[in-house]
Amino acid sequence: MTRSLTRHALIGLAAASISLLAPASASAQTIDTLRVASALEWPLFVTYAPGEPYFIYIVLKRGRIIRQDLRTGAQSVFIDLDPVIVNPTSVSDERGLLGLAFHRNYAANGYFWVYYVSNSATNVVARYQRSSPGVGNPASGQVLVNISDPFTNHNGGWISFRPDDTQGYLYFVDGDGGSANDPNQNGQNVNTLLGKMCRIDIDGPDNIPGTADDGGTFYTNPPTNPFFGATPGLDEIWAYGLRNPWRCSFDRLTGALYIGDVGQDSIEEHNFQSTSSAGGQNYGWRCYEGNNVTGLCGTLPTGVTFPFHTYTHALGISTTGGYVYRGCAIPAVYGQYFFADYGTARIWTYGGTSATANPTGPLTERTADVSPPIGGGSIASVASFGEDAFGEMYIIRHSTAAGEIFRIVPPGNAITDCNGNNVADCGEIALGLVNDCNANNLIDSCEIAANPALDCDGNQQIDSCEIAAEPALDCDGNNVLDVCQIAANPALDCNGNFQLDSCEIAANPALDCNANNRLDACEMCLGDADNDHDVDFSDITAELSAFGANYLPCLVGFGDGDKNGSVNFADITATLSQFGAPCP
Repeated sequence: MTRSLTRHALIGLAAASISLLAPASASAQTIDTLRVASALEWPLFVTYAPGEPYFIYIVLKRGRIIRQDLRTGAQSVFIDLDPVIVNPTSVSDERGLLGLAFHRNYAANGYFWVYYVSNSATNVVARYQRSSPGVGNPASGQVLVNISDPFTNHNGGWISFRPDDTQGYLYFVDGDGGSANDPNQNGQNVNTLLGKMCRIDIDGPDNIPGTADDGGTFYTNPPTNPFFGATPGLDEIWAYGLRNPWRCSFDRLTGALYIGDVGQDSIEEHNFQSTSSAGGQNYGWRCYEGNNVTGLCGTLPTGVTFPFHTYTHALGISTTGGYVYRGCAIPAVYGQYFFADYGTARIWTYGGTSATANPTGPLTERTADVSPPIGGGSIASVASFGEDAFGEMYIIRHSTAAGEIFRIVPPGNAITDCNGNNVADCGEIALGLVNDCNANNLIDSCEIAANPALDCDGNQQIDSCEIAAEPALDCDGNNVLDVCQIAANPALDCNGNFQLDSCEIAANPALDCNANNRLDACEMCLGDADNDHDVDFSDITAELSAFGANYLPCLVGFGDGDKNGSVNFADITATLSQFGAPCP
């Protein structure tokens, strides 16, 4: 997080002078920040658990993890690991609980992994399991990796699964062991996990964590790791040459990897690893700081992967890696990589991100955009960024007792939130948590509330979507549900079978043998010679006017009171016998 404990006292002075410098490029305001949590003790990270889209998990350095409801802001302690974690002594103390990652099937199996500095001063990756929804079980801990660390700083701590993980490959990073200038030369030594990014298989061959094939230390090493087997180097290593990697991330869309690495005296850097990488990258430390030769190596390594972006201490002194924004609430910054400087609280975005090639820029400073936050607070000591299930991004302010979490939002927090649950509608739609059957980016229930006519049958489904899914519900093709037409005008369904008479006739013309657009069955009323559903003098008039007509085989001709296909005296008798009687 910070460069070193001895340098931390210089941050205030540096910030005062750096603030006078012009940014690399300015921007019209496209983002704002909204405070969503405050009064936190040393917060370091925010993430989410699969299957719990409306919650974020806040990692506190002293060992607690807080679970917060995005809809209400309500918080609860998910787990308290303080007994096994060294108690940090100050904001600048780089020890404590540093990272958290949830299994892709967390909703079913409850497994999660943490990275912390233990009471015995080792860097630990451990597995835990929840005991009930929203409650982690401290007694379930199993230590997977235990790395001896000679100094208190440069502990790394990021831990994550790739967004497309199906094999249980867990990534984590450790710093070079601390002090300054990597005195033990760990960065270039592939026989230590210090200064490395590692990849381990926590599922085993059966792709299920917690079973016997996970290995005696609760993980195995993927055979595709670059130093696996007979290749010299530790099997866990995925990449090396890192100094103090402070916050990495996978692009949740492409799977590309971003690594923020804190520099020594001059240069802060951000590295990139493509989606298709087979691992084995050497990021250069301690031979290189950024692109510059340090003079600390007698022979320079070949094939070094250099950073896609660096900045000098004229702009900041301790970088914080971030994320590529993949939320939906702020289209203006979609696909841009956010990062910050812990010492100066400056925030930038870097555009031109991709799955396979180094980002190309441009670099845009966002510091003025994010301050002051909506709802109060201060963007300072940016220890990390984070994401929720919707891809929306958070900024974490590190503080002894005044830590804060801010969501990056559109200017003025102008999100569409028709159901009033503090979550952008587009995010809920994207995850399928609400219905948007007509794909117009509006929640169906909100559309119906605003215009009830869209749901004429009151079943909380938009009529046009019902019709699109089942065209038979609109047999006459007028974009109105048949049941609604019938409810408004029952005469359209004379036989009461919940089908429009016109559609029944169109499907089977024999049902209307006299072609008067009425079902014959509804006209078969004894004595009703003029088929007007009344038995009165007009029927006798009809019988007399049509006397002698023959309608066979049709039985509902004009004047045919007894419905036998011909008009004669029997029809008049039938009408007189039913005179005044109602027709169904």
